[in-house]
Amino acid sequence: MSAVDTILINANIRTMDTALPDAEALAIKDGRIVAVNGTDSIRDLANGHTRVIDAGGRLILPGFQDTHIHLQDSGMGFYTGVDLGDVDTLAVLQDKLREQAAKTPDTDWVQGTCFSSSAFTANNLTRESLDAAIPDRPVYIAANDGHNAVLNTVGLRELNITAGTANPVNGEIIRDARGEPTGFLYEDAVAMAETRLPEPTIDDYRESTRLSASQANRYGLTGVLDASVGERHMQVYTNLDAERALTIRVGATCKVFPHETDVAEAVERLCDLRRRFRTDKVCMHSAKFFLDGVMENGTAAMLEDYDTGGNAPIMFDLDHLENLLIAFDAQRFQLHLHTIGDRAVRVALDGIEAARKANGPWPALHQLAHIQCIHPDDIRRFRALGALANWQPLWAQPEPAVTDIAAPMIGPERARYMYAVKSVIETGAPYAISSDWSVSTQNPFPIMQSAMTRQIPEDGPEGPTFVPEERIDVEAVVKGYTTNAAAGAWRGDTTGSLSVGKFADLIILDRDIFHADPYELGETEVQLTMLEGGDVHRSDNFDG
Repeated sequence: MSAVDTILINANIRTMDTALPDAEALAIKDGRIVAVNGTDSIRDLANGHTRVIDAGGRLILPGFQDTHIHLQDSGMGFYTGVDLGDVDTLAVLQDKLREQAAKTPDTDWVQGTCFSSSAFTANNLTRESLDAAIPDRPVYIAANDGHNAVLNTVGLRELNITAGTANPVNGEIIRDARGEPTGFLYEDAVAMAETRLPEPTIDDYRESTRLSASQANRYGLTGVLDASVGERHMQVYTNLDAERALTIRVGATCKVFPHETDVAEAVERLCDLRRRFRTDKVCMHSAKFFLDGVMENGTAAMLEDYDTGGNAPIMFDLDHLENLLIAFDAQRFQLHLHTIGDRAVRVALDGIEAARKANGPWPALHQLAHIQCIHPDDIRRFRALGALANWQPLWAQPEPAVTDIAAPMIGPERARYMYAVKSVIETGAPYAISSDWSVSTQNPFPIMQSAMTRQIPEDGPEGPTFVPEERIDVEAVVKGYTTNAAAGAWRGDTTGSLSVGKFADLIILDRDIFHADPYELGETEVQLTMLEGGDVHRSDNFDG
């Protein structure tokens, strides 16, 4: 073999390749792994021009891949607005908005992102709450779940949302006893408002995307599925890649809307994006369907009514949904379905089953994202249908959003099957672990810790556990971020394991997470992230 570009030696390599699970060293040439072996053998491949990285015995893994993340839009949210993610009182929220206002021109909107949808609801946050902080400029703040938002009085006026404004399909403008908007918006009313907000420039999107990708690299991510994109997203991603400025692989999932009654036109819209926007690192991958909303505002669709009363419908006419799923499956799009309630999960699985019957099975790995609630009868259907369960287990903790809001809404019997991760995995079904950033942290390690402990980190091992039967081990959670995620993103032939011939997408960690205390896993730091053999993140304290 001719001399190689880079070698990594003296390492604890977990390849995630069952043919050669462990190694000490590997060699990289032209962005791909060309050898995996012992240190002495790999050292012999180097010459005076080869870069040598001594890992100092540290753990090396394939780069992580997040198969449900809002990389571009969330990046813009933090780029243009104040982060409200750690706010739990109205007074602090108001102070942060005042601080944000002081940083922006008097003519601009004051925006915030990621307020807690459990701490702030339509019952305790209104336009008057925001007016008290910013009375003379428009204010718009979005919740961490992406399903709720709030405007102040000037903001409502700027967007022309009045007592006479009709609710959009699958959305609600919350109103007071007089019929006046309170400022709080649900579901597609949020989307309606956002289409009326001032549009950032393409340069703004480019810069915020570059920054959010850089942050992802810092957490060990080398690939993502952006979970809701359109033409602008694809333009930004492909342009960045053409300029060699994109430091992460991007598969895109494009939303399909209930109002798209012409199935052929809906399919052609996504086919057009797939044809026009494709580079080595970017592709249109999936058709995205929101089947329901979220538990917190009562828009999750359940098989039986909430114990607290009420329910929510599926957001599509069921016959129309089935026709759409069959048509997109026939055109070889992966189906990516937002499912929170157990009825949404069942409808999604029924739709995948109908597509398989109509078009025949193929290795699509159609994905159900979230799966907050599942009926026990549907657990084994994932394996039978080849459907991939895409979990965000950071939420599987006994935090107030779960114990004080969601669990009481459905009662203990159904709450037992909230985030039933282990039950589905044990059937042999395909699965992945992801973040849904900015709904939760982009950092995989706190998510992995939650998947393993299902406890609040600050409470430690003696704290309460949310459905301990659904804990998974470190091997399972790492697969969910590597080999399984790569397969779900249709990159399994070139990424996901450190195997000869695959891209040199890898990470070096500050600890061996396979033997670390699970309650310290969330503190893990990535010391080096490589994409195709090039550094996209290097910690200041890494001396390799």
